[in-house]
Amino acid sequence: MKILKNMTLLALLVLVLSAFKQDHVTTIFMIGDSTMANKNINHGSPERGWGMVLQCYFDDAMRIDNHAVNGRSSKSFIDEGRWQKVVDLIKPGDYVFIQFGHNDEKPKADRHTDPGSTFDDNLRKFVRETREKGGIPVLFNCVVRRNFFKKAPQNDDDEALRKTTGAKVKPEEGDTLYDTHGDYRFAPKNVAREMNVPFVDANQITHHLEQKLGREASKKLHMWFLPGEEPSIPKGRQDNTHYNIYGAHVVAHLLAEAVAQEVPALKKHRVNYDLSVARNGAGDFFDLDQAVASVPDGKKTTIQVLGGQWQKPVVPKGKKVKFVLRLGARWK
Repeated sequence: MKILKNMTLLALLVLVLSAFKQDHVTTIFMIGDSTMANKNINHGSPERGWGMVLQCYFDDAMRIDNHAVNGRSSKSFIDEGRWQKVVDLIKPGDYVFIQFGHNDEKPKADRHTDPGSTFDDNLRKFVRETREKGGIPVLFNCVVRRNFFKKAPQNDDDEALRKTTGAKVKPEEGDTLYDTHGDYRFAPKNVAREMNVPFVDANQITHHLEQKLGREASKKLHMWFLPGEEPSIPKGRQDNTHYNIYGAHVVAHLLAEAVAQEVPALKKHRVNYDLSVARNGAGDFFDLDQAVASVPDGKKTTIQVLGGQWQKPVVPKGKKVKFVLRLGARWK
């Protein structure tokens, strides 16, 4: 009888500890535009926002809740009630990653803000209301566009780039990456300094990345495909703003590392694995067998598997693969 009572108490303790652990998972909320946003994967599109894959670079104690939306500016994100939905979810100790600029610079009245004025005011609002809920704001400036033209092509709407095709001829590119954001690069840094907020210079980080890769290799980061190169986009595309799977992972990795430097409390939660597999599009692959097939013979490779139930693949002789199950993932 005593043994049964002790076992019952132990089971209750496990349940309490489990509930406590679930209640104390820290959330990283993300607000921003299409460069950060989750994407529709139903038709096989390889487009990804860097926030869509960020979970691959933080451990299970941190949960990414990405509210970024294509085409939104700091103004429209507030006006559409999207920000209030995030505010209502913030718990003490949660983080809010804030990144706008691509659409704030557009001329349409429903999106446009001015750096040093209305743009800064909206950033202050995000910071202030995050703190009022006990959250921790982190400001990012906008990532660069892949612009190797001395004069950037007229672009009033980044969302329209998804309709461009590889058959369209653009002006000849040079070897220097030119800025397209102007003072929208500096406003988040100024607000961060003014309000004592951690700041990640995503613009500088991605500028260095794209310039180092150069005009040709940098295309591999973006939704830039020749006709017939990508099955889901048979006519090709020349989109120098939005990331593909590879590009989103490269940028997310760099920005996660930068965040860990600016916010020391997040450093212990950083993870780095060679490959990621997830059915929701957050990984490098949807399929475990494809991930294993991509591993070079003889190279020690760690593959993280995010969520769900999986059939453990047979690893061919010569491949050195270690699997890490995350976010409740398990073998059948």
